[in-house]
Amino acid sequence: MNRRQTGTEYERRAEQYLREKGYEILERNFRCAYGEIDLIARQGSGLIFVEVKYRKNRRAGLPEEAVSLLKQQKICRTADYYRVTHRIGEGTPCRFDVIAAEGEELRHYENAFAYRG
Repeated sequence: MNRRQTGTEYERRAEQYLREKGYEILERNFRCAYGEIDLIARQGSGLIFVEVKYRKNRRAGLPEEAVSLLKQQKICRTADYYRVTHRIGEGTPCRFDVIAAEGEELRHYENAFAYRG
């Protein structure tokens, strides 16, 4: 498998994991000029913007460590664009999660980082 196929496979696994936990998946690979968000989900009345990171092993570090400050800022700008274009009010609770995939293990970090506008 090439890198894109591998990424797609782990995003699919993360999506299934979230569905099993009761999340409603709204979008996959939402893209705009600001960046991309792997998964956008709803849990109760809140929106969850999810970054999925995969590493085959730890040679390049933990997958969750790859969600840098710059990446977080891009995700937040993309989330802002999503909220505006989908007419989602300021009062809607939002959070930013990371799902780290290492080998076959998935680790879910709820509220992995704060909004960085």
